[in-house]
Amino acid sequence: MYDDLDRPPLSESELTRALTLAGSRWTHVEVVNESPSTNARLAERAASDERDGLVLVAEHQTAGRGRLDRTWTTPPRAAITMSVLVRPVGVPMSRWPWISLLAGLAVAAAVRRVAGVEAGLKWPNDVVVDDRKLAGLLVERVEGGFGPAAVIGVGLNVSTTRAELPTPYATSLTLEGATTPDRATLVKAMLRRLDGLLAQWERRAGTPSVELRAAYRGACVTIGQLVRLEVFGRETVEGVAVGIDESGRLLVHTESGEVAFAAGDVVHVRRPA
Repeated sequence: MYDDLDRPPLSESELTRALTLAGSRWTHVEVVNESPSTNARLAERAASDERDGLVLVAEHQTAGRGRLDRTWTTPPRAAITMSVLVRPVGVPMSRWPWISLLAGLAVAAAVRRVAGVEAGLKWPNDVVVDDRKLAGLLVERVEGGFGPAAVIGVGLNVSTTRAELPTPYATSLTLEGATTPDRATLVKAMLRRLDGLLAQWERRAGTPSVELRAAYRGACVTIGQLVRLEVFGRETVEGVAVGIDESGRLLVHTESGEVAFAAGDVVHVRRPA
């Protein structure tokens, strides 16, 4: 078991100093001891016209939100559970699905660089090591007086033990032999990378560059795999995942030809048994 010395708290002042520098997207960092859901909390503030760039981190999340309204909890200080509020400038809604993909790239890059763990991306919103889930992402659109906002939620297992994981298909940085599973360093690395990716994406009005699409393709373990997709309102579809289009949809080569699937249409993407 872990004690408080093994799982030190995050410092709000340290993260604020490191992340709210001139030119950074991040304007304010809040660290709270406990929250049911950081995404729900930021969604309320986004609807009340909270500005772009707020970061909220919870040391203990008691009712985290995932896709399909799933909920989950994390042991205190064992994970990074945070949400950020962004208001993309000049990007049409048709390109917003890329926000989840950019967040995944940022998390995976930080994990590889800081922790030395070779993480990949399972389209559209999981960070994995082989077939084990290391982190989950949830992006929600919120309407408010200042216009639409995106709340990006990240849940990354850091020191979580095998007994503390919610399923046998999950993992943590510690279980994967991380060299430096320091949460503060990881938070800073993730948010700096996400800041850069969002800025690059916004400069092109949400159209991903050739380099950005190549980076996602290189990190995405779904591409090249035979997959089974459970699609809302349709029968299960099987095929080979061959790429990602400009709107962030998964391209799958099926018996009837190439089909594009949006994250909002898909219940599960998995490899056939």
